[in-house]
Amino acid sequence: MESMSDLTALSAIMAGITLSAAAGLRVFLPILALGLSVRMGWLEVGEQFAWLASEPVLIVVGLAAMLEAGAYYIPLVDNLLDLLATPAAIGGGTVIVASLLPEMNALAQWGTALTVGGGSAGIVQATTVVARGLSTSTSGGLANPILSTGETAGSLFAVVMALLIPILFGIIVILVLITLLVWLVRWLRQRKRPVGGSEPT
Repeated sequence: MESMSDLTALSAIMAGITLSAAAGLRVFLPILALGLSVRMGWLEVGEQFAWLASEPVLIVVGLAAMLEAGAYYIPLVDNLLDLLATPAAIGGGTVIVASLLPEMNALAQWGTALTVGGGSAGIVQATTVVARGLSTSTSGGLANPILSTGETAGSLFAVVMALLIPILFGIIVILVLITLLVWLVRWLRQRKRPVGGSEPT
């Protein structure tokens, strides 16, 4: 029974990591999926997070998810949304993981949630910001709708996988997050490097 309980806890945490990463693509879609999953009895959250499954919250988050997905197809608005979505994604990822963590003291719960959930969402969101910036500069924004479609589809796919195969897909997501983090660090270092200069050793 204890091993089964541990497995269930691991599944919930891995689902939380995947949903948090999905929040880096679309903030409200994973939160909506979490609320619906709790309401349907597929996932369990702490009592203090029961509001995620309440009807008013589901309606508001559902509308927000549709508006968010649609707004990314509006030129210039998509770039502005990236600025607003970054802190929102980190906050959303933090709440998602915090709601799925086993019972622990508040400091440990929120510290872990911020590191794991907020960090996952932040890495993905930062990657999309860079990708959209590159798309805007190279295509004049013409390729941005394609990128936006891929982001929404990716978020939806991650949500489904988080519910169907949380542990296996969670491992894949962690590996992807590590790869993205390495890429972001290298990209930032290249940006800081003087043109024509060499990187100091």
